[in-house]
Amino acid sequence: MHRLFIAVLRAGIAASVLVGFFGQIVVIPTVAADEVDRFPPYAPFAAPYVTVAILGVACVQVALVAVWMLLSMVEREAIFTPTAFRWVDVIIGSSTVATLLALGVTGHLAVATIPSPDDGMDVMSALAAATACVAVGAAFAMLVVIMRGLLRKATDLQTEMAEVV
Repeated sequence: MHRLFIAVLRAGIAASVLVGFFGQIVVIPTVAADEVDRFPPYAPFAAPYVTVAILGVACVQVALVAVWMLLSMVEREAIFTPTAFRWVDVIIGSSTVATLLALGVTGHLAVATIPSPDDGMDVMSALAAATACVAVGAAFAMLVVIMRGLLRKATDLQTEMAEVV
């Protein structure tokens, strides 16, 4: 892979991780506080939902760090080694945790009686968004599992080729 392409990807990963930190520290708590100020009955739900949102962003950041490490392995032409599987497993694990967090939010939104200033439409929209996050997260985790299988086959083939040569 071309070094310039790897550098651009790394810059994007670094920017994404920094934006994630900004979101965790500033945006998520501020938006939650603004919503509680706008509609005080949301107060009991603010802390748990802020915690889940911050953990969800952290899962994405962990996956981005794993992608950074995989890029380093590609740069050193060492991607077909057992170490790569550890980083792919980190991506699978973090996406699974994020999906389970979204599933928990979906379940809570589906059964909880949450007061709403807009006849429940904001809660229904949040439920739809959480459901979409579960679907996308599950699909992503399954895709990475399939890609891990392909990496396993490619690694096995490279090992066989190295023995032949």
